[in-house]
Amino acid sequence: MYVVANRVPVASGWEERFEARFRQRAGEVDKQPGFIRMDILRPVDAGSPYVVLTTWEDEAAFDDWVGSEDFKRAHQNPLPREAFSGEGRLERHEVVVSAWRED
Repeated sequence: MYVVANRVPVASGWEERFEARFRQRAGEVDKQPGFIRMDILRPVDAGSPYVVLTTWEDEAAFDDWVGSEDFKRAHQNPLPREAFSGEGRLERHEVVVSAWRED
């Protein structure tokens, strides 16, 4: 598996609009080949960024999505610059170990 973490420093007062963009797009990225999961993580510590985690079958699936029409639609009409308190950072990871509780 391949996980991409997009760390996004959202400025105070813009949190609801930032989250709404993902809620309004819900169900689009999950139609992409190789997509497994998306999590939007809201920071609980002041000054920490939001983290947008997407999990893919492999790096190629993520790269294919980045080159897709869906990606272009998802990123058109971005929030204004003042909605962000700094530069975001994209991190790419390969999963080495994964564990979860099974009920």
